[in-house]
Amino acid sequence: MPHWIDTPDALRLHLQQQPTRIGLDTEFVRERTYWPQLALVQMAIGDQILLIDPLAPGMTDALKAILADTSVLKIMHSASEDLVAFKFTCNTVPTPLFDTQIAAALAGVAGGIGYQKLVEQITGVALPKGETRSDWLRRPLSPAQLEYAADDVEYLFALHDALQEKLSVAGREAWLVQDCQRFTEQAALDEAERWPHLSMRSAQFLEPDAQRRLVRLLRWRDTQARSSDKPRSWILDNELAVMLARNPPCDRAVLQSQLDSHPKAPRKLGDAIWAALSTPLDDEAQAPLARAARDSDKAALKRLQDAVSQRSAELGLPDGVLASRRYLEALLETGQWPAALGGWRRTELEPLLSPLLNRPTADLAAAAPER
Repeated sequence: MPHWIDTPDALRLHLQQQPTRIGLDTEFVRERTYWPQLALVQMAIGDQILLIDPLAPGMTDALKAILADTSVLKIMHSASEDLVAFKFTCNTVPTPLFDTQIAAALAGVAGGIGYQKLVEQITGVALPKGETRSDWLRRPLSPAQLEYAADDVEYLFALHDALQEKLSVAGREAWLVQDCQRFTEQAALDEAERWPHLSMRSAQFLEPDAQRRLVRLLRWRDTQARSSDKPRSWILDNELAVMLARNPPCDRAVLQSQLDSHPKAPRKLGDAIWAALSTPLDDEAQAPLARAARDSDKAALKRLQDAVSQRSAELGLPDGVLASRRYLEALLETGQWPAALGGWRRTELEPLLSPLLNRPTADLAAAAPER
C-alpha cells in the first residue's frame, strides 16, 4: 500500500535512511497557467511508494533536499515536463537523472515509448490507463487516482535495472549520462526560445522585416506569459501576432482598431504590444529566416537523413534518436552543430555529415553515401 505523505516531517522520516536511488513522477495541471502546477509527487524508495502532497505547507522545501542531493539517482520516465514542474515549484531540478524513456531509445528497445508500454515490454505487467485526465488538485484524491499514481513509479526500479544492463552491454552508459545531463541543464537554465518564429509555419510566408517584428512580439509574449503565469495563447494568439507583424500599425490608434476588430485580442495590453512591436531588439538582425524549403534544400536534407538513417540502423537505434529532422535542418541552414547534436551524437555523425555539408549545394543531390 502506498503511503500518503502530507507533512514535511512524515517525508523526512521516510528519508532518514538515505537511499542511493529513488523513482520519481509527478501529476501537474497546466491548462490555465504558463507554469505547471505541481499537484502530486510520487516517489519510490526501497520497497515503499510515497504519494507526497506538494500543496501541504513546507513540503516543497522538504522535497528540495532530496531532489538536489546529487548522491541519490533519480529514475524518471519522459521527465522533461516534470523537471520544469520541479524547477518552478521547488526551485531545483532533480539530478542526477536516469530517464527510462531515453534509456530505452539508446538501448535500442524503442524510441519515444510510453511508460505503460515499456513496463509491459520489460516486465510483462499490463497497467491500466485509468486516471490520466483527473483533477489532481482536488483533495482528497480518490482511491482510483492513488492507485494510478502509485503505478507510475512502482516499476521504475525494474526498468532501471533492465535498461542499465542493456546499456552496459552496448557500452552506451555514457550516452545516457550526456543526454540526461543536457535535459537537466536545460531545465535549470529555464531559458526562453531565442527564435520562436522558426516553429511557426506561417512565419515562412512573411517578409524578412515582418519576421523580425514577429520575433519581437513572440519574445514579449513569452515574457508576459511567464510573469503573469498565463498560457501564451491567452496573452497573444499566433494568428493575431502574425497579422500585426505582416501589417504593422502606423500608430497607437491604428493598433487599437486592429485589436478591437479581433475577437481574441488583449485590448488592455495595447500599450505593451505597441512598445514591443515598435522597439527593435538588439539581436534581431541575427535572426535566421523561416522559409519554405527549396528543392535544393530538400535534396540536401535528404542526403543528411539518409546518412543518419544508415548509421542508426548500424547502431540499432530507433528512427529519430540519433538526429531529428529539425536539428538536421538547423545544421544545414547554419553549418553550426546544434547543442542537441553535440557529445556522442557529433562523434558518430560528424565523419558522415561533414563531407555532405562541405560540398556545394548543387553537388549534394547527386552525392550518395555508399551502401
